[in-house]
Amino acid sequence: MTQALSTAIEIVKAPLLYKGKVRELYDLGEHYLIVVTDRISAFDYVLDPAVPEKGNVLNRLSAFWFEQTAEMMPNHIVHTDVYKLGDLVTEPELLKNRIMVSKKAERIDIECVVRGYITGGGWRQYTKTSAINGIELPEGLRKNERFEKPIFTPAAKNDVGHDEDIPFERMQEMVGAELAEELRDKSIALYEFAQARCEERGIILADCKFEFGLIDGKVILIDEIFTPDSSRFWAKDKYAFDIEIDSMDKEPVRTYLLGSDWDRDSKPAPLPQSVVDETTNRYLAIYKALTGQDL
Repeated sequence: MTQALSTAIEIVKAPLLYKGKVRELYDLGEHYLIVVTDRISAFDYVLDPAVPEKGNVLNRLSAFWFEQTAEMMPNHIVHTDVYKLGDLVTEPELLKNRIMVSKKAERIDIECVVRGYITGGGWRQYTKTSAINGIELPEGLRKNERFEKPIFTPAAKNDVGHDEDIPFERMQEMVGAELAEELRDKSIALYEFAQARCEERGIILADCKFEFGLIDGKVILIDEIFTPDSSRFWAKDKYAFDIEIDSMDKEPVRTYLLGSDWDRDSKPAPLPQSVVDETTNRYLAIYKALTGQDL
């Protein structure tokens, strides 16, 4: 197993524009360079240590899905070959399969969330209001039940703190009715495309989120798509109503933290190696399940 990558700042010779919980964004002039690290976050904290292969899986899965959906929806990807960067990267082997050179787009500050099943934050909203993001739903739905049709539940993006769930009407006010409808329709079409392919592989795509940008007034997909960090995957054989289904992502980390004596008000202590190893195995397993290939 390769060594975990916590940051690329020392080996990328380009201006750092943004350092997120997982991704680092560098300015290449005409394009951006996105480096996907192995950092892992939970409950709004970036944890130690980083999880080997996590960034590798996230980047390669995004590249896989961008290619699969390119005819449906243009995206920001230019290439993923670190060796094309030449002297900009001093140790290219460390960033192999972890980079994406992307087009520069004007980000639309809406997180486009599609839910095929009522779970997570959607379930919490429903139990309080019988609605999700203002969408009135039938009474008596059960946790994890599949919707008759996927629903679109946008959120206003905040660079600091949590994104804010908003009704579609509010999104229309923010970005304009025509663009809002285009983003909604394209998000649902992308979800349905991936949902069908996941089902062929014994996986349920419960929900997912997208980010979009504009280049010369045209909408393109940006950021990441259908990864364990942006989507909720369930194994079909674990699907059930009225329980918390073990999702195919960093669930071992969440489970460990919730079962520990962590006070929730400070950064948790370093994760045990057994939890790190189990989490790496989760990411490798979802990659193989979705692509049919070993990493």
